[in-house]
Amino acid sequence: MISRITGMVAEVKENMLIIAMGGIGYEVMMPKAVMKALEDDCRKGRDIELIVYHYYQMDKSRIVPVLIGFQNDVEKEFFEKFISVSGVGPKAACKALAEPFSAIAGAIDGGDIGFLKRLPGIGERKAGEIIAKLKGKVGKYGLIRDGFVDMASDRRDVRDEAVSILLQLQYKKSEAEDMVRKAAKRNPDARTSEAILNEVYRDRREAKDGV
Repeated sequence: MISRITGMVAEVKENMLIIAMGGIGYEVMMPKAVMKALEDDCRKGRDIELIVYHYYQMDKSRIVPVLIGFQNDVEKEFFEKFISVSGVGPKAACKALAEPFSAIAGAIDGGDIGFLKRLPGIGERKAGEIIAKLKGKVGKYGLIRDGFVDMASDRRDVRDEAVSILLQLQYKKSEAEDMVRKAAKRNPDARTSEAILNEVYRDRREAKDGV
């Protein structure tokens, strides 16, 4: 399976790049939110590196390989969460993710059906299903800031991992450590970095809403 692609942008289409590598042009679909975030890099002649979701789609009598590109592993992970909802396939998700991932994650966690049903191809019923499936599970994606780098994998424990992820989301070290410390105190039963980050997100959301 292809997990990463690096090459030159040979052509830019709507929600798709043709990336030239080793004399071969690869079609890479892109969510609109990712295309917008990478606007400067998504230009003909520019070199680009993408994390890709690779799957095979049945097309009549043939099997077609499909690549969907992301800036980093966190975006890809959110995409994989999104397609875990019944009836939301990779192509539908690629089309639907037209707003910043952090905004979509926030809408899911906040139960904002109105926001979700405005996403391309997502009606009111599907928006409700997305919330039912993912609410409480996507908090860390609401912390995404534009332009962060790939996650490292060698961390000592879940708190260090949570701090590391926040640093890569462009939070200052002191800020990240303080958020993780407060989250762990608020929810001492959190046993994974994702649980801690969900708690961080809830705390920030409540502070923003004045709860």
